[in-house]
Amino acid sequence: MTDAERLESYLADLARQVDDLSAIVARQDAEIARLSARVERLTRREAEREAEGTGGHVFGDERPPHY
Repeated sequence: MTDAERLESYLADLARQVDDLSAIVARQDAEIARLSARVERLTRREAEREAEGTGGHVFGDERPPHY
């Protein structure tokens, strides 16, 4: 194998790796966007619960249910 052939093979392998990593980053970006939207919805929902006063109440003298 000549030096040129080795370089071509190496560059082809690097190009494949870049394509693979690009696909992974694109999937992660979509997942981060989906999770960020979900966190935003949950944060908004919790803020609405707190504003309505329908959240759980913690009383200092109550025993937790697992006792």
